[in-house]
Amino acid sequence: MRYRTILLIGFSTMMVLLFTLLAILTSIHSSLIANVTEIVDDRYNKVKVATDVENQVNRMSGLLTNIVLEQSYERILKDREKLTESANKANHALNSLQNMVTSEEAQKYLNDTIDLFSSYESKAQSVMESAEAGQKAEAKQMIVQEASTIRDQLLESIDKLKNLQENLLAEAYTRSNEQYVYMNNISRVFIVIGLVVGGMVAGWTIRNIANNLRRISSVITMATYRSEENYPRIQIDTRDEIGDIARAFNMMAETLELHAQQEKEYKQAIMDYSWLKTQVLEVTSNSQGIQDVTKLAQSIVNKITPIVEASYAVLFVRDGHVDAQRLVKAGTYGFDTLDLEVKSIEFGEGLAGQAALENKIIEREDLPEDYIRIGSGLGSTSPVAIMILPISYEGHVLGVLELASLQRFTPLQKDFLQEIIRDIGTIMNSIYIHMQVRNLLKESQTLTEELQSQSEELQLQQEELRSINEKLEEQYKNAEQKARELEKAKEELERTAVEIELASRYKSEFLANMSHELRTPLNSLLILAQILADNKERNLTPRQVEFAATIHKSGHNLLHLINDILDLSKIESGKMDILISKVPISEIVSFTEQNIQPLAAQKGLHFTISMGPGLPENIETDQQRVQQIITNLLSNACKFTTRGSVSLDISLVPSEFGARIAFAVRDTGIGIPSAKQQIVFDAFQQADGTTSRKYGGTGLGLSISRELANLLGGFIQVESEEGRGSTFTLFLPLEQERIAHPEVLALQEAAVSLATGAEPSETTDWDEGLKGKKVLIVDDDMRNIFALTAAMEERHMQVIFAENGREGVQMLEEHRDVDIVLMDIMMPEMDGYEAIEKIRSDPEFHKLPIIALTAKAMKHDREKCIEAGASDYISKPVNMEQLISLMRVWLYG
Repeated sequence: MRYRTILLIGFSTMMVLLFTLLAILTSIHSSLIANVTEIVDDRYNKVKVATDVENQVNRMSGLLTNIVLEQSYERILKDREKLTESANKANHALNSLQNMVTSEEAQKYLNDTIDLFSSYESKAQSVMESAEAGQKAEAKQMIVQEASTIRDQLLESIDKLKNLQENLLAEAYTRSNEQYVYMNNISRVFIVIGLVVGGMVAGWTIRNIANNLRRISSVITMATYRSEENYPRIQIDTRDEIGDIARAFNMMAETLELHAQQEKEYKQAIMDYSWLKTQVLEVTSNSQGIQDVTKLAQSIVNKITPIVEASYAVLFVRDGHVDAQRLVKAGTYGFDTLDLEVKSIEFGEGLAGQAALENKIIEREDLPEDYIRIGSGLGSTSPVAIMILPISYEGHVLGVLELASLQRFTPLQKDFLQEIIRDIGTIMNSIYIHMQVRNLLKESQTLTEELQSQSEELQLQQEELRSINEKLEEQYKNAEQKARELEKAKEELERTAVEIELASRYKSEFLANMSHELRTPLNSLLILAQILADNKERNLTPRQVEFAATIHKSGHNLLHLINDILDLSKIESGKMDILISKVPISEIVSFTEQNIQPLAAQKGLHFTISMGPGLPENIETDQQRVQQIITNLLSNACKFTTRGSVSLDISLVPSEFGARIAFAVRDTGIGIPSAKQQIVFDAFQQADGTTSRKYGGTGLGLSISRELANLLGGFIQVESEEGRGSTFTLFLPLEQERIAHPEVLALQEAAVSLATGAEPSETTDWDEGLKGKKVLIVDDDMRNIFALTAAMEERHMQVIFAENGREGVQMLEEHRDVDIVLMDIMMPEMDGYEAIEKIRSDPEFHKLPIIALTAKAMKHDREKCIEAGASDYISKPVNMEQLISLMRVWLYG
């Protein structure tokens, strides 16, 4: 039996005894508590209530006597009230006793008491009525003769009830003492039994453990003086923990013996590996410097054959050059002229030829007697094993080595042969290359002699060429005249290109300045309109809030117009960057659904996306531009559709230039007349071009989409019927050439269209994080300062400002507790770039968050701001929710 089991049984027995004792003691303890509760809460309370009834009856008797003897009517009334109060208390006590009494005898006494108290109470009422009527004598007689008798009987009944409860109280006390004595006796018995059982288990376990451990210790001591390959074993077959230790030691001994054997094998493998590398190095060293294949073959055979303990060897090599299909004998070892009559073999001829053909080692053992004879001066015998090894370089067989031995080749010898033939192949290949070079030199000398003879013939032909040359000189002069004319035309084209580039630069600069001049007032307009539309102080009428929301929406429309003009200008000037990458179609579908589904739902339109069969997972295109085109087409479809549906169908269509992917946007809207289906792609054009047109917009979306599609190698087709709806289909190639750029593609332009239709939002808990933060606004336009200050103060921020970069740096030096800086870029005296660099030169402001604000919003503005030291960048007009989110990121991120 396992010691664990023995100990578990012993301790379990003790625990059972302890739990049994605990259960008995708990039961007795509960009984004691019940007795005490009965004594205190039941018996004692009954006696106390009965005593209270007795006291109230005595008080009633005294009050009744006072009523009869009193002369004052007022005193009689007071005593009567006291009498009534005592009677009520007595009735209440008797009612309590009815709920407390359970025995039949006590119930009988209680019922008699209640009946007598009722009679006494009735008699007392009669006495009071007689006394109030002035019949004092009759009242006194009733007290002496009738009321006193009833009172005595009542008090006697109460005493019987009290005596009964006191007897029960004594019985409960006696029973409690008996249970206490019984509990003490049981506890002593169980404790003695537990100690005896525990002692027996401990003694038996300690004796067995000590004997078995002594046997194990003696075996382990013997193991220290034994060989590593022969450890003693512990002969203990018990199934206890000592047996587990013995079995574990025996397993350890087996493992150590196995490890010693493996270590011995590993040492032997190291020695074999060292021998193999040494022999390979010796063979290859002897072969260095030999430039003749035959000499190399004989040297290799003479060296390898004794190493592998072979008695016969022959080496065949390619005949003459590396591409020959015939092998000739080049080196032999221990051969007999009569036996070895073969001088050459073809690929596939015999075992040697087959090994060369398949480039595969062939090994044979237990050969027949007449296969070949290995002889010496004393006699001859047949070999036991042969090996045929093809010698190759990069899979090209250069020769075959055949060995015969009077004993089987060992694995080490086979490994040596397989490794050495690789090195031999490399050496042999270099010799063949050297031989080819020598042959080529001979051929070169022959060709040189032939060229000398041909040179004489060329001199004769030269005379003929002179006459031809004169004619060519005349033609050359004419060509020079034309070249001068072409150079002049080239200079004119370059001058025109410079003028075009200058005009383009002026146009870009004009657009940048226009963007700045329009965005600067638009910034304050949008911010202040948003503040008015929020109406957080609730001091504007609903009509005024609607006016503010209309101003905010109109400002957003103007911003979209500015962004569209900038995009169209970049496309026309060829400066629109296209970034080609593998784009999953699923991402395009997900992006479209997230952006268009809310717009369609707002107008009550049914919006669906379907995908045709055979679509690839990815296409090579510019993901951002494709999403921009599809969003423009779907936004137009929703705008010009009042009811019905809008759908996006994606399919694969064949064409003469290869398969293309088609994104078809269908709607059930107003449609486009056939005469106007092409002009809708012109800038600022719509199907309804009148001043009273129903649908708004700039008319730039389709123009930009068409140009972007052309840049992506695709095109847009339109099919429409007036009043029945339209279908705009974007065709794109599945793959296209990567567009190389001279510089890293710009990050997303700062002039990104802001989200339209944003509802005014209340101040959230996030804004609480800005409370008390100090912000420095640097801007040369007081309208922007005023608008930004109002928005920041709404969020309980401290605002200070400066009107140019120089004042901003001075203000920051005076207020070093500023938490964040909003820096405009285009300012007089010192612009934003220089101001940011000046601030960053102060180590104290090295990590101060600086957000650049610019209304120019042209390409590379973001990179310039970040390079100058700005933490982040946002374009005007500023969306306050975006600006506040950006400020939170840099204040707490």
